[in-house]
This record gives sequence, structure tokens and C-alpha cells, in this order.
Amino acid sequence: MYDSIIIGAGVSGCACARELSRYSANILVVEKEEDVCCGTSKANSAIVHAGYDAAHGSLMARLNVEGSRRMPALAKELDFAYEQCGSLVVCLSEEDRPALEKLYENGVANGVEGLRIIERDELVLMEPNIADSAVAALWAPTGGIVCPFGLTFALAENAAKNGVAFRFDTKVTGLHPIKGGWAVETDGGTLEARCIVNAAGVYADTLHNLADAAHPMKITARRGDYFLLDHTAGQHVRHTVFQLPGKYGKGVLVTPTVHGNLLVGPTAIDVDDKEATATTAAGLDEVRTKSGLAVKDIPLRQTITSFAGLRAHEARHDFFIGEIAPGFVDCAAIESPGLSSAPAIGAMVAGIVRDSLHLKEKADFDPTRKGILDPKTLDFAARAELIRQNPAYGQIICRCESVTEGEIIDAIRRTPGARSLDGVKRRTRAGMGRCQAGFCSPRVMEILSRELGVDQSEITKSGGGSKIIVGTNKDTL
Repeated sequence: MYDSIIIGAGVSGCACARELSRYSANILVVEKEEDVCCGTSKANSAIVHAGYDAAHGSLMARLNVEGSRRMPALAKELDFAYEQCGSLVVCLSEEDRPALEKLYENGVANGVEGLRIIERDELVLMEPNIADSAVAALWAPTGGIVCPFGLTFALAENAAKNGVAFRFDTKVTGLHPIKGGWAVETDGGTLEARCIVNAAGVYADTLHNLADAAHPMKITARRGDYFLLDHTAGQHVRHTVFQLPGKYGKGVLVTPTVHGNLLVGPTAIDVDDKEATATTAAGLDEVRTKSGLAVKDIPLRQTITSFAGLRAHEARHDFFIGEIAPGFVDCAAIESPGLSSAPAIGAMVAGIVRDSLHLKEKADFDPTRKGILDPKTLDFAARAELIRQNPAYGQIICRCESVTEGEIIDAIRRTPGARSLDGVKRRTRAGMGRCQAGFCSPRVMEILSRELGVDQSEITKSGGGSKIIVGTNKDTL
């Protein structure tokens, strides 16, 4: 019997795993997909929200501010990409100014530091491409941007380093209480644990209702469509630019990314299908129309891909974290700002599990993790020496993002490591560039095949039945 089973390997589940790995306990993370970061965590705005938006007094507000404060130190500790670029909420008309002031007051009440309202003259100096109709903005210097893949992988790798086990391609099909804990039924057999952490994203309501049918929860999948633009558009804005909800609606954001791209979106469309991550023409048209209200001349012709993600929306619009039945801890309804709040969410859940199971801290917990070495960050002499010692770092596989064979090998050999094209892409950016894996996929497949010891016909794009090779020419002759 495990001490705790965490269901879901998104950013919340991995944050819980990392924080629980501080204690002497047998921890397992169960994930229905083939890797961590395959649900909501893989497709979002990559924003670290400052915390001015969530309703004062809500759990969401408290954990957002705490998570944002923890992020700079955590980025150094776990070596993932993070930048505190600050955010702006743009007011597009004088009649909406009271709403801007109310947002400022809410942020101050939430404990957000450095907030102030700036007027148009200062706004234009900060963002030359701001819309001509902009009259003022709320400036939040503690807002930031992060790589959501990098954060999630960093948490998972550090958890694994400290003894947490991961089981992928394992779908939970049911659960029920047993003496001293819970039985978790999966498509790979039954698992038992003294305590369950429900971090199942858009499916967290299903597990919640199995544990506490008397107090049902309903999570709605809320789809958000995005455009991702090339590096050449990455400096169009310098900060994350939000629109103040007003007479034009809520609007969409425009933000730089930590990797030098420009991200535009999202929409907010409720869908019945919790796997409906396809973009729609209507959704992308909405992004095109609304994005130009706050930022002018967005070079959308430099779009290299579009994508959609699902948020776990619950009608009461707050996080639900707590022990709802003996040994069953909800980490549910984690929608935006869930990514920003993840460090605080992990700490809160781990505290609940620790107290429930009376866990003791480890003396040998290691809070550090070193990310995948990027040769581009080295000076010429250091890079030359690296290549001399390991020629794989001199072999460029992805030309768009200048990703080397050495980086890809590192990504595969980690725990948990890449097992698919998408697993490599999210860890190294091989396939993230302008050609969207058009050139590098065959070489990445060769490396995966060699490192994993499987035939190339077994390599997938993203696990499951997403095989790239479905036959050979010789078979048809």
C-alpha cells in the first residue's frame, strides 16, 4: 500500500508530488497519458499572474499571490525559464476607469505588491504598440511569464529525484474506500493507498463525486484558442498586456514568451467534450478581432501555429482544496491562475496530507534540479569545449530552434524522460519553431528509437495510438 497516490501529472499534481517528496513516504503519481504535462498544463497562457484579479478572500486569490511570490526563488532552485516582465491591464475608455480603479483596490486588498495605475503617456513609453484608444492601465510589476512545460518537468524531475514514482498510460476507472485507505481501480490493475490526492484536471469532478456523492461537483471544460507567433514578432510587446473587461467584453491577452515568441489569446468557450482541444475558425477569428483592441499592428501573418487548451472551470470560480473524506484530498477546479498558484497549491496539499498521515520530514531532501543544458547559453570557448567532450552537442537536429542531439539525448534519459516526439519537443523545443517539426521529426525519431531500444514504427507523436509510421513501402509491393 502506498502512503499517497496522486491522480494526475499536470502542474498541480507534480507540485503536490514535489512538496510531498520532502517527507518520508511512499508516493506514486498516476497519469492516464504517456507523460507529465499532457492536459491543461500543456496549453495555457504561460502567465504568472500577479494576483489582482481573483476575488478578495477567495482561496484562489491567496494561493495566486503566494504562488507568484514563490516563483522567482523556485525558478532558481529548479532551473526553469521564468521572467518577471510585469503585466498591464489596459483601460480603453474613460467610462471604464472606475472598473480599473476597482481592480487596483482588489489587488491591494489581495496583497499584490507595487500595483499602480499609470496614464497614457507612461503607458505608451512602456508599450509603443499600445492601441490609440488606450487611456490608462493597471501596472503590476510582479507579473511574469514562465515556460509551463519547463515548470512541470522541473517539479516532476525533482519529485522523482526525491523518491516519487510515476506510472503513465494508466487510466483510473474507479475508486472506493477500504480499511486504512482507498483502492484505486485502473486499466492496469488495482492500487491501494492510505491517502488519495485528486489532481485530475477537467476530470477531477468524476473522482470527487466517487468519493463524496453527497456533495457533487461539476467541472466544465472551457476551451481557449491561441495564436503563437514567430521569434520575429517576439518584441511586439515587452510586458503581458491584458484588456480590462468593459464595453468590448473581456478581451484577450498579448504577451511575449520566455522563449522569444509572441502569444495571443485565449477565447473562453465552454464545451461538453473534455478532450475537445481542436481550434475552431470562429474561435481564432475572435482572437484576431479582440487582440487588436488593446495592441495595434499585431503581425498575425507571422503565426507559426495555433492551438487550444481546456481549463477546469467550476461555477463558483474558486479552487477546491481539502480533505473531503478520510484520506481523500481534493485538488480540484484548478483553472487560471492555477499555473501561477502551483507552488502554493503543492505546499497546501502536501501540508494536508502530511497532517492526515502524520508524515515526518526527510533529512536528505534535495530541493534542487538542473535543467537540460542549452549550448546556446554558453560562450564560444565553453561551447567548443563541450562539443569536444561530447560531439552530440555539436550536431544540430532542430534548425529552427538550434536544438542539438545532446539536448535530446538528455531529455530522453531523464526521469521521467521523453518517450515521444511531443515529449522531446516540450523538453527541448525541437519541433517548436517555424517549420513545426517538418524537418527534424525523422531525426528525433531515430534518436528516440536508438535511446529507447525500440523500432521506429513504435515511436509516437504523443503516446497511445499516435504512431508516426504505419507501414513500409516494401510491405505493399
